[in-house]
Amino acid sequence: MENKHWWKNSVVYQIYPKSFQDSNGDGVGDLRGIIEHLDYLKKLGVDIIWLNPIYKSPQVDNGYDISDYQAINPTLGNMDDFQELIDGIHDRGMKLVMDLVVNHTSDQHHWFQESKKSKDNPYRDYYIWRDGKDGHEPNNWGSYFSGSAWQYDKDTDQYFLHLFAPQQVDLNWENPKVRHSVYDMMNWWAAKGVDGFRMDVINLISKPQGLPDGKKSADEKYANVQPIVANGPRIHEFLQEMNKNVMSKHKMITVGETPGATPEDAEKYASLDNKELNMVFQFEHMGLDGNDNPALGKWNDKKASLSDLRANFSKWQEKLMGKAWNSLYWNNHDQPRVVSRFGDDSTEEYRVKSAKMLATMLHFQQGTPYIFEGEEIGMTNAKFPKLSDYVDLESINAYHQLVDDQHLLDGKTMMKYIARNSRDNARTPMQWDDSENAGFTDGTPWEKMNPSYKQINVKKALADPDSIFYYYQKLIKLRHDLPVITNGDYQLAKGNEDDPDVFAYLRSNGDTTLLVICNYSKKTLQRHFDVPADAKLLISNYADDAGDSIRPYEAKVYQY
Repeated sequence: MENKHWWKNSVVYQIYPKSFQDSNGDGVGDLRGIIEHLDYLKKLGVDIIWLNPIYKSPQVDNGYDISDYQAINPTLGNMDDFQELIDGIHDRGMKLVMDLVVNHTSDQHHWFQESKKSKDNPYRDYYIWRDGKDGHEPNNWGSYFSGSAWQYDKDTDQYFLHLFAPQQVDLNWENPKVRHSVYDMMNWWAAKGVDGFRMDVINLISKPQGLPDGKKSADEKYANVQPIVANGPRIHEFLQEMNKNVMSKHKMITVGETPGATPEDAEKYASLDNKELNMVFQFEHMGLDGNDNPALGKWNDKKASLSDLRANFSKWQEKLMGKAWNSLYWNNHDQPRVVSRFGDDSTEEYRVKSAKMLATMLHFQQGTPYIFEGEEIGMTNAKFPKLSDYVDLESINAYHQLVDDQHLLDGKTMMKYIARNSRDNARTPMQWDDSENAGFTDGTPWEKMNPSYKQINVKKALADPDSIFYYYQKLIKLRHDLPVITNGDYQLAKGNEDDPDVFAYLRSNGDTTLLVICNYSKKTLQRHFDVPADAKLLISNYADDAGDSIRPYEAKVYQY
């Protein structure tokens, strides 16, 4: 395999540093805590570790508001700790990916502190400043975090743009000084040994010329900004310039977070000619269980149908084949736990079986798989009963908006929806053992522990040869050992196009064929697939093979 495409048969493990391991008893995870568990990640077999932001930040948005791109947030450690971490990762043959947040900076960043001093400050044009219109904002754009996307500054009598929180100020990518400041910073990290970047909302950096008003309905105060700013007019020019100045000089992996991107967009961003990014995160399959009422957005408690999942996975597999590269993921720091969302955590048997089934469904597709911390032991949603148990602002704000202000839902229903969909489900601390606070901290954890840690933890998983952990270990080894998983074609198994319960697909490269069969239900079903007599059962989440009888949440893969 070409060395420049080394990331194609790699597996990424995502760490949310605040919740991974606390080493000093302050209740917050840190870099030294990650260092303590590098052997665990090596044992799992992953190739790349991706860290959510660890830069200096006031933490208005969990580190996605950066005040200094070239300093470590003190609660997480210092640059010596970082150097020890990256050396430890490299010594074990793994690589490190950093989160890159360059659509915006914190309002505490030196650039913005200068920018707001006066209209003729050298840094004024690092951000997007505009005069008001008729005593109001420059246009009708709404922020992703509700309210206007503009903030008034009385000292200079102008507004600045913030697509997210008012403390997250959008950079002006039209200014070449901004772009080259970013490239210099990226090269600085590369010189420290960083092996790549996950680029936060990178497809929002090119704003439309003239910043025109967006379309909105009569009852909307502000226009939905995503269709206005996503995939803007100069985005490919900017990313190709970034590639030329940074990525082409290093052996890097890059993944762009691209909300609203279609397969056609992904072909441009992640084309195999390596001119921009290696792959993108798209969100279509994450929206399949949203509410039918657009006013309720993601707040719902229905499970995505297998028909919708299969159609979506197949679309991305088929459209990107031979043209661009997929990223494969079930969950991350912004999504609920996969086994509670797409699987079944109602019993211990179903939790283990469905977690392995979902892993199988994803890991045999073409693309680079991402595992979120705790996924490999089948961590579940926390399902906290009271609103006061939650710290995620999105969940708390949504409750007040939908229940108290708009009266669209009653409190009991909304709490049921939050228990299923809150981002806190992903952010509860990692469950290492069954001791107090799951071995995460000697202090008071920054976020409540998921009470499931007594039954679900790393210590227990490592002691059980049939655990979800060892199943993930096998999946990762298979990806390393079998080229067909990386380079094989994808197609649905014959007759599987409309099956409401079983997802079966083939991967084939001429030398080898894999048949992947996954039961998305808790029913025992009869299904016949043409499996050659000499086919080998490569992996399964049951101890035996019952042939045409497909048991609850069964997953099996044949090789022939």
